Amino acid sequence: MAKYLVLIYGDEQEWANTGPQERARIEAGHRRFAATAGAAVTGGHELMPPGTATSLRQGPAGPTVTDGPFLESKEVLGGFYVLEAADLDAAIALAGLLPEVAASHSGVEIRPIRENN
Repeated sequence: MAKYLVLIYGDEQEWANTGPQERARIEAGHRRFAATAGAAVTGGHELMPPGTATSLRQGPAGPTVTDGPFLESKEVLGGFYVLEAADLDAAIALAGLLPEVAASHSGVEIRPIRENN
């Protein structure tokens, strides 16, 4: 089994303006995803807003700490799952169940995890 990181991106303003009924619908979608994926989900969490991020970059005198994500963008990383799947096609099939795939202001990135042997 291979491992995949499923990154969930979305428009921060759209999420901030999402009402309680829509949030409940999205959360229900994640519960359905987790129930369907079962043991294939080995981890995952929703992330705090990008404004809570701390970034490190190499500066002239060593690492420089800054508030916020590396880059400002309309779509931000909002959460992730770690999946075990037979192959990329199986990971795509599972990730395709996430409610963010169907929303016009969000999307999902699937990236293989490099395992050290």
